[in-house]
Amino acid sequence: MKTQPADAIGALYLGGDACRFRLWAPHHEQVSVRLVKQGRAAPLEKTARGYHEGLVRGVRPGELYWFQLGAERRRADPASRFQPEGVHGPSAVVDPAFPWSDGDWRGVALQDYVIYELHVGCFSAAGTFAALAADLDYFCELGVTALELMPIAQFPGARNWGYDGVYPFAAQNSYGGPAALKQFVDACHRRGLAVILDAVYNHLGPEGNYFAEFAPYFTERYRTPWGAALNFDGPASGEVRNFFIQNALYWVRDCHIDALRLDAVHAILDHSPVTFLEDLAAAVHREAERLGRRIYLIAESADNDRRLATAPERGGYGLDAQWNDDFHHCLRTALTGERSGCYRDYGAFDQLVKAYREGFAYSGEYSEFRARRHGSSSRDIPGDRLVVFAQNHDQIGNRMRGDRLSAAVSFEDLKLAAGMVVLAPYLPLLFMGEEYAEDAPFPYFISHSDPGLIEAVRRGRQSEFACFEWQGAMPDPQAEATFLCAGLAREKRAAGAHEIIWRFYRELIRLRKTVPALSSFAKDALQVIARASAQILVAQRNAGAQRAIFIANFNAAAAPFAFSWPAGSWRKRIDSAAEKWRGGGSALPERMEGGAAPALELAPRSCALFEDQLHGPSEGDGADENLAR
Repeated sequence: MKTQPADAIGALYLGGDACRFRLWAPHHEQVSVRLVKQGRAAPLEKTARGYHEGLVRGVRPGELYWFQLGAERRRADPASRFQPEGVHGPSAVVDPAFPWSDGDWRGVALQDYVIYELHVGCFSAAGTFAALAADLDYFCELGVTALELMPIAQFPGARNWGYDGVYPFAAQNSYGGPAALKQFVDACHRRGLAVILDAVYNHLGPEGNYFAEFAPYFTERYRTPWGAALNFDGPASGEVRNFFIQNALYWVRDCHIDALRLDAVHAILDHSPVTFLEDLAAAVHREAERLGRRIYLIAESADNDRRLATAPERGGYGLDAQWNDDFHHCLRTALTGERSGCYRDYGAFDQLVKAYREGFAYSGEYSEFRARRHGSSSRDIPGDRLVVFAQNHDQIGNRMRGDRLSAAVSFEDLKLAAGMVVLAPYLPLLFMGEEYAEDAPFPYFISHSDPGLIEAVRRGRQSEFACFEWQGAMPDPQAEATFLCAGLAREKRAAGAHEIIWRFYRELIRLRKTVPALSSFAKDALQVIARASAQILVAQRNAGAQRAIFIANFNAAAAPFAFSWPAGSWRKRIDSAAEKWRGGGSALPERMEGGAAPALELAPRSCALFEDQLHGPSEGDGADENLAR
């Protein structure tokens, strides 16, 4: 008979037709497990701290069950591993055993992550884990190394972004459930791809959410955009923490997930001396060490809080990396000139330069949008602890019409954005379809069953757009057509501008992997200079004796630039203005000998990469002013 960790929760199948059930329900004195097909109930024993548990025999995988609370009420398991009939149906017992073929898998090193974010339901017509597994050649051809799935925890209906999940352990039934998820992860590992899962620990969705009937999962001490906050620091909060920590351990241990992207951690409200995030990081890293695998926690935060990706011994929370929205905002405003809503804080070219050099553009400066000082400095955070992007699900889908960057900028701008992200001294993230300039929108969508809730979502979404100057009607999030319009048309990458963008991304990713200087993430090996008046950014990266120089021109016109090349023999590796990439033509030479300061002409809205493979850094090259005159 198998054993399970002492703090594990839910239906824990042990083999031999035996299952251990463990539920936290301090609000109730009597709890039974009602086995649906067998028509019988098995009482559980109430133990310490409000848990109810017991070993029930005659139970096999696939058995449907409810927890019966008292004499009448029955509810699905909050820690259900599978909800085959959706959020309002019974839970199913799942056998944790799986014929894994990834025994030698140790994961991808964080510095080698090239992340591809996708929505399972929209990436393919089938919208399943199995369809994703059948498409792995696509990701390998592109060159990405880590696939990030938007949340897959069981949500109401068959279409949802995933942030309305109410059963955090249960892989969405319409995607294929837990067995299909494991098959997908196993297939990814065979192809050398890591899998990141978007985990939502700041709230639970509204429909099918019965958690408050079991225990004090929520607190009224704080409010979040989604209602009452989860109870991470009040009475009984230790068991709430255990629930979500066990969830993280389930994903990495039972499902072999390689990393968790933690959604909106700024909304995890916790004033404990040792926070939930610190406990979570410690538990996941212990499990990684036990399993002998690389497992990471990557935070999303709106706070520009350097503590998130800082080690505990330096006063941080111990997470491995975090998303950097500032990089996106600076890049988008530089490309589009958009200034409404949150973008009113951005638009100065110096901010883009700072974001490229340091990570955060706001490190304590006053934010007009927030009407307060914002952020902390990321200057000493290594680049492989920050994730950058030109697009992601939020930055597209939280626009009124879900329009992509391709709807707002030119062909040349798309190549410039790609170069800025993929060749950046940070971890790059692509959003599905970006790699071939998909023009289908990615609007917000749901499939709730409660008319009142549906209308509340409509009103809430509309109010979010009040501070922006966007025109047009908002797509109805409940309408099936809104979901269907978000589907990808990947066949577009075979022709026209889409094909050029596809090849351009592939080449950028290949260069990122093969140019040695681009493997360095240390800030002291990065030199960035800029001409704000000309909107030109130049960055040099060193890795031992290897060096590379990236040049980006955001000017809408050709720009003359006198560049003082460090000693060496410099070879151009890619140039977005070249005819090969359907550019307008480039005046940049194919080779350049260092020590000279020729007057170069940079094509409008273009980027280029040069590499010196023959010489190490020259004495004095460390000063920014040596790069340009």
